[in-house]
Amino acid sequence: MATATTDERALEELQRDHGPALMSFLLGLTYGDRQRAEDLLQETLVRAWQHPEAFEAPYASMRPWLFTVGRRLAIDARRSRMARPAEIGDGVLDGTPDPSDVTESAVAALDVRAAVRELSPEHRAVLERIYFDGLSVKEAAADLGIPAGTVKSRSYYALRALGRCLPGYSRSLSDSLPA
Repeated sequence: MATATTDERALEELQRDHGPALMSFLLGLTYGDRQRAEDLLQETLVRAWQHPEAFEAPYASMRPWLFTVGRRLAIDARRSRMARPAEIGDGVLDGTPDPSDVTESAVAALDVRAAVRELSPEHRAVLERIYFDGLSVKEAAADLGIPAGTVKSRSYYALRALGRCLPGYSRSLSDSLPA
């Protein structure tokens, strides 16, 4: 069963008479994003094409109907974008190391080892027990013969020192602070 659509000439006239004003309105709603405004304009005109009854309504002009449809479409599009995660460009992917490339991890390991050698013996001993040997704070404290609070404090300051020595790694180091 075919549905009725708006006559093409009526749609052309609608676009000619109201298109520029609607485009200007939609540009304002999209904060100047021309591509989004053009998409919304096109979708608004598609809605007008799909609803010929709007042309028969007792309006002096179709402009209020078009602006209402365009505004609602802009609101829906914004809500849709807000509901899904932010898109990332190819530039982020280009700068991300290939996980199958062992060169990056080998270089990082050498950098970390050199930076750990620069730490004081107390700080180095705590990091070795917690991060390299995989001991808990309590186990490292027992192994080193110092209180657990001292282990936490030394690991905190050791990681801060590493962050200063390894500025490119500081974020991943700060994410791994012991609890």
